[in-house]
Amino acid sequence: MQVTTSGNQGSSIRQRVTLTIVPLIAVILTVTTIFRNELLDALGWLKRPVDNKSDSCPSGYFRLEGMKDCIPWLSCEMIQSEVAVIEPIGQGAVKQVFLGHWKGNKVVLSRLAASKFSDDFFHGLEMLKGLQSAHVVKLLGFCDEDPTILTEYHPFGSLANVDSVLEQEGQGDFNTWEVRFQLAREYTWFLHYLHNSPLGPRVMCDSNDLIKTLSQYLLTTDLHVLANDLDALPLVNRSAGVLVKCGHRQLQGDFVAPEQLWPFGNTVPFSDHLMPPYNEKTDIWKVPDVTDFLLGQVEGSDVVRLHLFQLHQDCKRHKPQLRPSMLTVVQTYKAVYNSLTQESELFGIRTEMLHEL
Repeated sequence: MQVTTSGNQGSSIRQRVTLTIVPLIAVILTVTTIFRNELLDALGWLKRPVDNKSDSCPSGYFRLEGMKDCIPWLSCEMIQSEVAVIEPIGQGAVKQVFLGHWKGNKVVLSRLAASKFSDDFFHGLEMLKGLQSAHVVKLLGFCDEDPTILTEYHPFGSLANVDSVLEQEGQGDFNTWEVRFQLAREYTWFLHYLHNSPLGPRVMCDSNDLIKTLSQYLLTTDLHVLANDLDALPLVNRSAGVLVKCGHRQLQGDFVAPEQLWPFGNTVPFSDHLMPPYNEKTDIWKVPDVTDFLLGQVEGSDVVRLHLFQLHQDCKRHKPQLRPSMLTVVQTYKAVYNSLTQESELFGIRTEMLHEL
């Protein structure tokens, strides 16, 4: 009888201690998580617009993994003499894309596919030069005379490959809502950077459908997002009354923003001259669809969607002026991510402590 009483008392004490400690741990974890996320985000936010990951080369220079010093962008002569073309890996209207080899590194050579697209090609080159940052693929060199752009190689390819990459054997630990949501966050970081870029507010125009949009970005082997195809980034200058139009053809479908659709119905034939221009809010309309794709169907992704529901509804408002800014999207994504990761960690601690009782 005495043993039973002692056992009950011991169990009662453990329960009381647990009830006291768990809330205390929750408070400590909350503060620690918030401080950690705020610190990492603050440091990352200060670095990302000006540096490329851990590199801090000045404009006109680059450094690849394993290189000690920054070196100038490669010239025409250096590209022609030092870069070996291995095989074609892509073809678009503007560029032919080849896998190359330079001093032990795999690189990507993009060459002008047709002279009629030279304006687009050189626009993309100017954007690559001016937007070099942690958000954009690394420029290694270029040639104006024989139109060529040399960039860093990323074997996972387009962001459209995210499902096939994360579902590979051995990638299970990374196929989580946390990793996928982080990819979506980095996508929104780039758009915020683009709308506030050193080259002025730009619109991501090569985005008429989901796959086309995803193909503008690369997925790195350490699971980050880099903008890659910058051939169509027109400038918005609201103070001067300058808006944009994404191409000269009629756009259709639900993926593009309503203001990108021909507003006069079937009674009036499409005319580029009559088509009203628009601004960067077209990018915000597309955010929910891209994020939905990136979240996939893993455990916890529907919880993320639920927390983003109101924001995404606002992104889909038909009147562009009613949509949030990309800064609001970035800040909301950050708050949701911090909240959900904090809850996930707290749940894990509670479960572990209950198992020990």
